[in-house]
Amino acid sequence: MNKLLVLILIVFSSVYAFSQKELTQEVYFDTDKYDVPSTEKNRLLLFISTLSDIDIESISIFGFCDDRGADSYNLMLSQQRAEAIKAIFANNEISETLITNVDGKGEILLKIVEEKNLLKIRGLNRKVEIIVKPKPPKPIIKKVIDTTQKITKPKEKNTLELIKDGAKGDKILFKNILFKTGYPTVTPDSKKILESIAEALLERDDIYFTIQGHVCCTQFTRDAVNRKTKKRNLSEARAEYVYNYFIKKGIDKKRMRHVGLRRKFPLGGDPKFDRRVEILITYVGDQAK
Repeated sequence: MNKLLVLILIVFSSVYAFSQKELTQEVYFDTDKYDVPSTEKNRLLLFISTLSDIDIESISIFGFCDDRGADSYNLMLSQQRAEAIKAIFANNEISETLITNVDGKGEILLKIVEEKNLLKIRGLNRKVEIIVKPKPPKPIIKKVIDTTQKITKPKEKNTLELIKDGAKGDKILFKNILFKTGYPTVTPDSKKILESIAEALLERDDIYFTIQGHVCCTQFTRDAVNRKTKKRNLSEARAEYVYNYFIKKGIDKKRMRHVGLRRKFPLGGDPKFDRRVEILITYVGDQAK
């Protein structure tokens, strides 16, 4: 009888027991309002930008009011404030599946303070508290492979091979081309990969194609907000970024067009893979035609 081909030994590192510190942010509101003031929205967007490199486990959003107003009114207003913050997260490519709590808590009772600080304390109570919990470190997994037998799997074509063999109607995902959350530009690690894709497309000068841009996590398949321009056209901006990059690399613009597909075609899984660009080959033939 053959022994198991692969023995998986799971070794839990001591760092696994270490829980990463939660990240918190507070957003303050005007009296009787749940619209986020512009200065507070800018602070929130800056906070969201710091989350792009964090593996998030959950996000909790809690709304509060000051001590004035009826209980029912304060509960409703605090919930509206929490929902307003959730909408900003969703519109800036933070997956709603990560937001586990969106609760209005009503009023915060005044602490014993000097009368001259009363207005300031009330202002600090009109807020939303945000708690971001990172995922714990993953266990270290070591694989010990029995080399007496080899496991062969069919080799999956990479992006360059797909371009080389591309035919009309093929849709080619630009794997490992990742975009920074909320921006149309690729991450630094993706730049070299994009350059090699441009070189492959220069060699296949008979391919005509559409560059399709995508975003993740927005509500109702809307486009996300481009933080660079403040416009809701991020999927289009990503496609246009790649289009312009290809032109700089010498690809004839007559071979290309670009379009933003918003969040119409999510891949599922990690949201970062929905911040992507694909090409759809629309024609294969001689450029002279």
